[in-house]
Amino acid sequence: MQGKGVVKFFAILLAVVCLYQLSFTWVTRKVESDAKAYAKGDLSKEKEYLDSMSTIPVYPILGHDYQYCKNNELALGLDLEGGMSVTMQISLKELVQKLSDKNPDPAFNQALNNAEADTKTSQNDFISLFVSEYEKLNPNGKLAAIFSTRDNQSHIKFDASNAEVETYLKDQGKAAVKQSYTVLNTRIDQFGVTSPTIQLQEGSNRILIELPGVKDEERVRKLLSGTAKLEFYQTFENAQAYQVLAGVNKILADTKKSAAAADTTKSLANNTSAKKDTTAAPAKGGLSLLNKVQKTAGKDTSGLAGKSKLAEQNPLFAILAPVTYQDQTGQQKLRPGPTVGWCAIKDTATVNAYLNNPAVKSAIPSNMKFLWGVKPIDKTKIFELYAIKLVGADGAVLSGDVINDARADVDQKGSPDVVMDMNSQGAQKWATVTREASADPNNKQSIAIVLDNNVYSAPTVQDEISGGTSSISGNFTVEDTKDLANILKAGRLPAPARIVDESVVGPSLGQEAINAGLLSEGLGLLVVLVFMVAYYNRAGTVAVVAVIVNMFFLMGVLTGLHAVLTMPGVAGIVLTLGIAVDANVLIYERVREEMALGKSVRIAISDGFKHALSSILDSNISTFLTGLILFIFGSGPIQGFATTLMIGIITSLFCSLLISRLIFEWMLTKGWDIKFSNPWSSHTFKNANYAFVKNRFKFYAFSGLFIIAGLISMATRGFNYGVDFEGGRSYVVRFENKNVTTEDVHSAIDATLGRGSEIKTFGSDISITTTYLIDDTSANAENKVKSTLITALNASPSTHVAKDGILSSHKVSATIADELKKSAIWTVVFAILIISAYILVRFRKWQFSLGAMIATAHDALMVLSFFSLFKDVLPFSLDIDQAFIAAILTVIGYSINDTVVVFDRIREFLELHHSKTDDPKTVINNAINNTLSRTIITALTVFFVLIILFVFGGEVIRGFSFALLIGVCFGTYSSICIATPVIVDFGKKDLR
Repeated sequence: MQGKGVVKFFAILLAVVCLYQLSFTWVTRKVESDAKAYAKGDLSKEKEYLDSMSTIPVYPILGHDYQYCKNNELALGLDLEGGMSVTMQISLKELVQKLSDKNPDPAFNQALNNAEADTKTSQNDFISLFVSEYEKLNPNGKLAAIFSTRDNQSHIKFDASNAEVETYLKDQGKAAVKQSYTVLNTRIDQFGVTSPTIQLQEGSNRILIELPGVKDEERVRKLLSGTAKLEFYQTFENAQAYQVLAGVNKILADTKKSAAAADTTKSLANNTSAKKDTTAAPAKGGLSLLNKVQKTAGKDTSGLAGKSKLAEQNPLFAILAPVTYQDQTGQQKLRPGPTVGWCAIKDTATVNAYLNNPAVKSAIPSNMKFLWGVKPIDKTKIFELYAIKLVGADGAVLSGDVINDARADVDQKGSPDVVMDMNSQGAQKWATVTREASADPNNKQSIAIVLDNNVYSAPTVQDEISGGTSSISGNFTVEDTKDLANILKAGRLPAPARIVDESVVGPSLGQEAINAGLLSEGLGLLVVLVFMVAYYNRAGTVAVVAVIVNMFFLMGVLTGLHAVLTMPGVAGIVLTLGIAVDANVLIYERVREEMALGKSVRIAISDGFKHALSSILDSNISTFLTGLILFIFGSGPIQGFATTLMIGIITSLFCSLLISRLIFEWMLTKGWDIKFSNPWSSHTFKNANYAFVKNRFKFYAFSGLFIIAGLISMATRGFNYGVDFEGGRSYVVRFENKNVTTEDVHSAIDATLGRGSEIKTFGSDISITTTYLIDDTSANAENKVKSTLITALNASPSTHVAKDGILSSHKVSATIADELKKSAIWTVVFAILIISAYILVRFRKWQFSLGAMIATAHDALMVLSFFSLFKDVLPFSLDIDQAFIAAILTVIGYSINDTVVVFDRIREFLELHHSKTDDPKTVINNAINNTLSRTIITALTVFFVLIILFVFGGEVIRGFSFALLIGVCFGTYSSICIATPVIVDFGKKDLR
């Protein structure tokens, strides 16, 4: 073996990297275990403990803090950890209405309503549908007459064509989606989720959000669904606000000294001066306190006593550092500007609690409020606190709806800035505001740009700005200016974001899914390893080591890439165990063939690896392509499965081709006796001579009849669609009565929720899917449905819901369901075409490509037919959902993997036996029989794994694992009995 040193180096390097990546998970688990022990079931205490540890070094030797370790641990998905998944849809209808200045034209408004209805069944975007509907209703109508308003006249001329208006509307629609993405991204940061996911779904007006670990579902709904509110505020200078904060600090200190009401009232009276004059410079006593705080903070307070003393004397300033600089004399001075404090992220909640204390609020002037910056200072975990001046009844000097446009630009010096254009009304008000802010040349004021009560920027006004066009500059990056431009336009384009798909998984369900996944994974690994040793003797132990190393590398790489592990991802790992064995089986069968020719063990191993390489690469590349298509076109759980599958294929190749070879070389060097079979398995399938080609018409007949029956069933009976495709709300409910039946649940809820509800067993629980209030998009619709469901169930003693009995919920609208169906069909079709194209390139004969295409389509149709024919027969549900699509594509990948290996041996035999006397049918049949051992052994290993996955994997993936199970059977059958005969029948004159 050449390059052994290089292989060893990379193997050791990869092992060290994987160990390092996995170590973060072990460290965080230890800290979280300590937090649970400290809190003793109190969630607030547990959170407080973890927050306090966020900046404390917890990693041995390297000293990484807890937050760093948490950000780099193996991330778990919603189905494993619990949490919430939400798909937001941006309302382009309301955007178009706003851009038209709410034009009352009947044809215009009817076109909007028609387009909204059409989106449920059409693949076209909303703007295209709207323009098409308008032109149908008003063939001679000009959209420019509707949209060429005073605010839009710089973009749309009165004589613009409908096509030009359509282009403008689409551009504004894309801008609105990007703005919503920016706003939602900021709002998500408020949840404190460790591994949130926010994904802009390209080509649509939807945004996918996943929040693992979230428990307050109602807060998520309110925060995500709220309309963005952009405002401009005047600000107080740091010196003005410091007087107030010093008074707050004293109130808190006095309160800590004495809990008596009289002392608290006295301390409030002593600090009313802070309310009387907030425009004066800090008093001498204030500066004295400032220097005292700075000196105290500068001393060694690392001990608990020092920290405790500082917190007792200056409760506020112990965690909110005044914004200062050091002058030439070494004294601390307050820095000019509206920033009044710096605070670590872990202490912001405490500062908020201090400022909301009733005694403190009464000491803060009525025209002053404090707001946090939207994100921490670069490369730190420190947030800035701003002092905001409230003016008039609204508080803000200007609202965001006066902005016509905002764009990222560069100033004369080439530095990134933002250019903002206002309408005429806003321009007049803006001129007044900026004139007042820049009136004092020695004390220029700042204007805060605030969205959702977060300060995005607070630029200092240098001069009066007239004409409505402003330039905002600062220490910006290009990305900062793009985000700020999007934020500024959020007021101009108020397109609400509404929840169209919602899934909630309770932590208890998540833990059960984890346990089921780990159990199935462990048993699957054990079965595969025992089988390999039993069948291949000592050589099987090499495969055992390779598979274990492969698992270690796979988990390490997943962690290093920050991939999120979901339940389908666990299924992908289990399936990888079976597929990983395939390469070893191919190699071992080749070695056995070489040894049968009389070659020594060393030469047989070398030739076995060499001759098996082509089949291994072709089969794994085709499966990898399937995973790639899954990753590109899938979403959520499907992408998690695809990620695991693709990484697993790469690590499997490395371990099977290189690690296994290294172990064999080491065993040969040590002089070990390496055997590749046990007595009972040495002659298995050795002289197989089954007439597969001769009986091909029987196979055609069986498959044809089964698929025809399936197609008839699909047309007449259909499928049991999961909520992903049907639309509705689905709940997994746990009852006090463990013997409750689906009929009991139907009796309890049908009168209230309607007879269309779908009730299924879900392990020991019940899954309830209902279309009740599915079209209600109001904020409290979810609570209405849930409370109605619980009330209906609790009305009967036999269906009384257990405490915390709603284990999970999932909502999806009909719009997204229709798109899922179409996307799923096109994904399968595209997968078949891509893999067939690969076969054509590799084998250079269209018959092979056609055989692969027919076989893969056959497998998909066979599985679909089975799910339709037996949908109400089996004791578990056969739902068509997103996980089922993942299963179909995996079956296609496995089938191609199997088919390619057979094709490879056929190609080899045809090259060896191509004389006129050689009958291609006989040659092909011999090739099939020659590789039968490998086909059956690989199928058995995968079958064993999937049986375990089906039995022990839990209800969450039972339908998924069953689809894989029957799919593998059909895939193995088609690679031998369908794909190969197609080559015979279509290549009679072109195979020699």
